[in-house]
Amino acid sequence: MEEDRRTAPRMRTLKAGTILFNRAGGIDCCVRNLSPRGACLEVASQVGIPAEFVLLIERDRFRQPCQVIWRNATRLGVEFRT
Repeated sequence: MEEDRRTAPRMRTLKAGTILFNRAGGIDCCVRNLSPRGACLEVASQVGIPAEFVLLIERDRFRQPCQVIWRNATRLGVEFRT
């Protein structure tokens, strides 16, 4: 079992989000958990998602630059940048 190295606990959530990059629109995602420092995002496919992007949760008026920390087939963990 992997060690959890998060510096802030994440709260489980289920929110619609958008991964924004290149001014060409965005990729829909589901925000699975969220903390002040990062999030776990679920996507249909990792194809075309860059290492850095902006996460938008329109309902919460949340917009935050992110850097991908880890990836698997349908999920990615991101750290928020300031």
